Amino acid sequence: MVNKQINTKIADIRIAPMIDWTDRHCRYFLRQISPNVMLYTEMVTCGALLHGDAERHLRFDNTQHPIALQLGGGVPDDLAACTKMGADAGYDEINLNCGCPSDRVQSGAFGACLMKDPAHVARCISAMTSATDKPVNIKCRIGVDEFEDYDFLKSFVAQNHNDGCNEFIVHARKAWLKGLSPKQNREIPPLRYDVVHRLKQDFPDLHFVINGGITTIEQIKEQLKLVDGVMIGREAYQNPYILAEIEKHIFKNESVPTRDEVALKMVDYARAQYEMYQTPVKSVTRHILGLYQGLPRSKRWRRTLSEAHKHPEDYFDIIQDALDNMHSKKTETCIAA
Repeated sequence: MVNKQINTKIADIRIAPMIDWTDRHCRYFLRQISPNVMLYTEMVTCGALLHGDAERHLRFDNTQHPIALQLGGGVPDDLAACTKMGADAGYDEINLNCGCPSDRVQSGAFGACLMKDPAHVARCISAMTSATDKPVNIKCRIGVDEFEDYDFLKSFVAQNHNDGCNEFIVHARKAWLKGLSPKQNREIPPLRYDVVHRLKQDFPDLHFVINGGITTIEQIKEQLKLVDGVMIGREAYQNPYILAEIEKHIFKNESVPTRDEVALKMVDYARAQYEMYQTPVKSVTRHILGLYQGLPRSKRWRRTLSEAHKHPEDYFDIIQDALDNMHSKKTETCIAA
């Protein structure tokens, strides 16, 4: 069995791509807390890049490195073209989504349903790796629908490795495309970390990142003894200051900003985004609601920011207002009044 000590110099911690959540404003915010985790875009479809506003979809702040672009698609030539676009835009790696179970993604014949045809995924990977020198990897599940035995998963990894993929991000739940919603697919199929650990044993030279249900520093440390990296999902969005704990305990970085310092940086960021792109302040504040999660009076912070829609789109001081309300010694009833 693989059982290694954590090398903090090369610890691989990633924040999962989350549709409607990990946009460029969210990623900027998370980067203010952690300089070392790897960030991912939301899934961006090939259609959006090839036929839509590619510049808007690919835009990111240079402070966000290291950052990966996740692509959604199933046509090799389209994926190759979008891989090149992502590489030219400066992304550090390109990821192919083979794990999303939503109906919308299935109707486009990509996401988790791609796993059912490993040979086709391999053709996609071959096209993508031919289009760039940047790393190309796959995010997948441990199985999908009736394709759930270990030999299927092992063959999926082997075929795609042969066509150029050396890194797999594996959500340790199978996907049920028939009868479960995306939310249920994150909760109902049981977590099988042992399956991902077995992949690492069978392919010791490949890089495996485990994903699914990991929410604490202790869990991260245990997984890093058995696989190469850990991907954190909704915990990082709902409780973003966990990234500060990751910096301290995994990367041994003691120069972590306080929550208040991060909040004040977001005031400047919101102002700059409005001046450059007319971005409404609520597009920024919606991502920072969880910054004070678990602390006394954090509800005041959330309540104030949640009222951003009642103010002008350029009312950047709402973040300062939220800080002032949270740190005020007034009682909750006074604040409510």
